[in-house]
Amino acid sequence: MATMEVLLIEDLDNLGGRGEIVRVKSGYGRNYLLPRKFAIEATPANKRMIEQQRKALLKREAALRSTAQMQAEQMGQVTLTFERTVGEHGILYGSVTALDVAEALASKGYEIDKRRVTLKEPIKTEGEFEVAVKLHKEVTTNVKVVVVKQQ
Repeated sequence: MATMEVLLIEDLDNLGGRGEIVRVKSGYGRNYLLPRKFAIEATPANKRMIEQQRKALLKREAALRSTAQMQAEQMGQVTLTFERTVGEHGILYGSVTALDVAEALASKGYEIDKRRVTLKEPIKTEGEFEVAVKLHKEVTTNVKVVVVKQQ
């Protein structure tokens, strides 16, 4: 199997972090990573360019991490309440999804992408739940979600 080395421009789960050189299958690199600008080819010139940018990247990364940690402390206090229609056995008509959580956080002033809200499956029963929100690759916080019966 043909492989190639690429230099990651973005953090990708299960592959690596920004600035890392990884070996991937050629098709994956050419057809997915390179066109979407997630990576560039790991040529000697590109490696030198990234080494020069590494210091600025580390400073920016530290600033993003500290901002995410402060936001995580604030979000840890947030409780989101959803009113939903409930059937006979306590099961919701519909569900509470990651999009619902992201929109509720946006209404409270936190701009979070729905892909950063970690729900294994949508919430379909009433009660209290802890939902993980990934603010940074190293910072994750839990938000309390309460689903109550609609009056």
